[in-house]
Order: sequence, then C-alpha cells, then structure tokens
Amino acid sequence: MSAEAAAEIRTTHILDLAAEGKRLDGRSPDEYRPIRIEPGFVATADGSALVRVGDTTVVAGIKLEPGKPFPDTPNAGVLTTNAELIPLSNAMFEPGPPQPGAIEVSRVVDRAIRAAETIDLTKLCVTPGEKSWVCYTDVHVIDHDGNLIDASLLAAVAALTRATVPAKRFGIAEADYPLAIQHVPIECTFVRLGDTIVVDPSFDEEQAAQGRLTVATDEVGRIVAMQKGLVGAFSPDDVKEIARRAFRHGERLRALARGGSA
Repeated sequence: MSAEAAAEIRTTHILDLAAEGKRLDGRSPDEYRPIRIEPGFVATADGSALVRVGDTTVVAGIKLEPGKPFPDTPNAGVLTTNAELIPLSNAMFEPGPPQPGAIEVSRVVDRAIRAAETIDLTKLCVTPGEKSWVCYTDVHVIDHDGNLIDASLLAAVAALTRATVPAKRFGIAEADYPLAIQHVPIECTFVRLGDTIVVDPSFDEEQAAQGRLTVATDEVGRIVAMQKGLVGAFSPDDVKEIARRAFRHGERLRALARGGSA
C-alpha cells in the first residue's frame, strides 16, 4: 500500500470517528491532551519553560538585553518573537530558511502577546530615545505532534511570567527584578473534522481537518486575536461556540501557565 493510500484511509477513519463524537486517542471533541509545564528549563535564559501538550514538546526562552528603542516609540522597549521548527521534531520540516509554518507560529504567538498587552513596553524604557530593554522570546519545537500554536504561546507565557530583567548584570540598576506582566493571553485551537469541531488537534487530525481556527483570550474577558488556517469554513454560529469554548479552556490553561503542570 502506498503512503498516499494509507493516509487517505487514516483520514477517512478520523472523520468517521469524529462523526460519532470520538477521536483516535480516546478523547472527547472538547478535551485537551495532558499538559505538563516545566518552568526554568533553560538555566542560562532570563526566563524559560518547557511545555508538553500530549507528545507535542516546545521550549521557550526569554533573553533581555539593552538596546536602542525604535524612533517612532522612543519611550518603549522592544519585543521580538521567533519560532524555530527544527527538522528532528518532525519529518515534514527541512533545514534552511524559516518555513511557512514557523513564520505562522511566530506571528500568531507574537500577535497574542502584543494584543493582550502582556508586557507594558513603556516600563522597558531606560533612557527615552537612547536605551531600552529588548525582550527576545524564542520558541523551539522539539517534537511536533500537532497544535504547535497553543503549545508555543503556553510556553512563551510561562517563560515570560517567570522572567527576570538582568539590570545588575548590565550595570543599569543595583539589583535584578521580575519582568512586569500585565495580562496572560492563552490561545486555543480548533479544527473541523466533518461536522464536528475538536479542540487541540493532534498531528493526524490536522492532516485530516477541513479548517482551523485559533482564538486568543485573556483573563479580563477579551478576545485579543484570532487566526484562521487550512482550507475550510466556519459559520458565525461555529465561531461563537468556538469562542465560548476558548474562554473556558483559557481559564484552566492560564492557571497552568502561572502555576505549574497538570
């Protein structure tokens, strides 16, 4: 049997299960895989966390360094987010320039952090127009078994909430201090499998899906960002229901990001 034929059979099986409200791994349509968070995973970073969502494994590291603010925001620090999908994490990734998947993860995670105003960038200003802190958020995918966006933001937020500004190291202040966090965004991703919409898709479910929608929420009841992916449509009622589910899941995931593992 060819790989294409085997993939088609697997997709049909996934869709048949979804029609019955079932999934390959035994979860319900509205159930996440087990989530584990290990803060402080990278000792040399100013903040870090390893996150496992099922078998999907992501590491996020925070690095803060003095730099020059942008001319149009002289009183604010700089935030930059980057995601790397290394080849060993999945056979579909190849060495070389950033692939579309890595670019999408970077942008979607960055958008949620910015839109939620997770960090008050004005508090990263040292000398207006001359010096500010640059906050680098780097996400590395170690094992890709689906739903990279949720896992990546969860790791980034878990790392940011535990980050330390190394002011003493750079001679800017007499002591280091915690990075001030205003809001904690959480992204929840859903895919359509036939007439059923499931949360936290596995890799195989993503390959079978007819549409993907990610909703980012914060702790004060805002939808701060949305991202549509794959080919397929969602009705207005679908979007409302997905948003409701995203808020409910967001509360639990936010507690995990702040406090540990499940």
